[in-house]
Amino acid sequence: MKLSPRSAARLALISLMAVTALALAACGGSSSSSGSGSNPPPPPINNNQAIEVNLGPLNDYPNGIFTTVTICVPGTSNCQNIPDVLVDTGSEGLRLLSSKVTLQLPTIADNGNNDLQECVVFGDGSFNWGGVVSADIKLAGEIGSDVPMQLIDSSSPTKFPVPSACLSGGGSDANTVQALGANGILGIGNYQQDCGSSCANSAVPGTYYLCPGGACSPATVPVNFQVQNPVSTFPQDNNGLLISLPSVPDTGAPTASGSLIFGIGTQTDNGIGTAEILTLNQSGDIQTTYQNVAYSSFIDSGSNGLFFLDATTLASAGILDCPNNSSFYCPASTVTFTVTNSSQNGTSNQVMFDIANAELLFAANGGQNAAFNNLGGGTGTGPSTDNVDFGLPFFYGRNVFVGIENKTGPGGVVGPYWAY
Repeated sequence: MKLSPRSAARLALISLMAVTALALAACGGSSSSSGSGSNPPPPPINNNQAIEVNLGPLNDYPNGIFTTVTICVPGTSNCQNIPDVLVDTGSEGLRLLSSKVTLQLPTIADNGNNDLQECVVFGDGSFNWGGVVSADIKLAGEIGSDVPMQLIDSSSPTKFPVPSACLSGGGSDANTVQALGANGILGIGNYQQDCGSSCANSAVPGTYYLCPGGACSPATVPVNFQVQNPVSTFPQDNNGLLISLPSVPDTGAPTASGSLIFGIGTQTDNGIGTAEILTLNQSGDIQTTYQNVAYSSFIDSGSNGLFFLDATTLASAGILDCPNNSSFYCPASTVTFTVTNSSQNGTSNQVMFDIANAELLFAANGGQNAAFNNLGGGTGTGPSTDNVDFGLPFFYGRNVFVGIENKTGPGGVVGPYWAY
């Protein structure tokens, strides 16, 4: 089993950094998100996509949640199923390894026929690098048409050199299935694009690039040509989604099967029920208070653990880093925490979670368990004022709703928000 923390991208929302821009007078595919209209609702379609927590394509991935995505050449029936794609509420956009895609998908390019490239840096410091193409994306019965997505360049060396800003995080590339642990990432977070107005208004290093003559420079990109959250491009059920996973034993389980349901309050299977809505601040976060200290926090199915402060801050609670992998916690016995989550709209609630000894969890059942509800690790070193990352353990036994920005949900609440 690969003993490493996994945290998919929280790109976007990077601070503006003005550089020389290459205006993208784009050609190729485009996608526009449909808002909540006042027309009669369309007839219901299948909005329920199967998902499963398992060890992934290399049989070594703890707490990875996977699904199969269908992509097609836009407007055609020339399609391909891509299995083992990681489901990630911490990022936006579909990203697939080029080595797994046999279709010839149209590229997005500027007026000089320079193909648009993108760098995406993950929360663990690793990155993806590759071109932006367009595809029809099918999930359950939902179809996003002509949607910009990233085709991760799996070749070695890559077609264009990886920009220095992409390397600045110090992490390694995740451009192969061995490094990524998946065939791609399905980013279905709170935003419609992966960068939005930041990259539309300025060329932001470490995001979009054009490479005329093989020399890559940051580029501005209109929002419709940026990599899109596929859910926001659906003609219906496009205001958010629901992830539903069963509870798992405290010692872990080999698999956990659940549902990825599109739309919130749009069909009989996606009602919000008693879930409480927590709207996000301008940084895309909620707030978590532990022992009277407030931390920025987020909910991320692409993170494989509850990444909570650091062992120094939590020493009095009995938290220790693992001796063989300091990325995870190995307390002598399971520790229970109670924290308070609060949000912009005034909603607050208490959340309880456990952190167990990661090395004992990984060794249980001959190392064949994949689903853990109590796997945790640190977000840094030293006295921490860092974020709290509610990774996949937070999802077990809960319905977790992801409300998308500028889309109207139950009670007239406009995203972005979480609800659980």
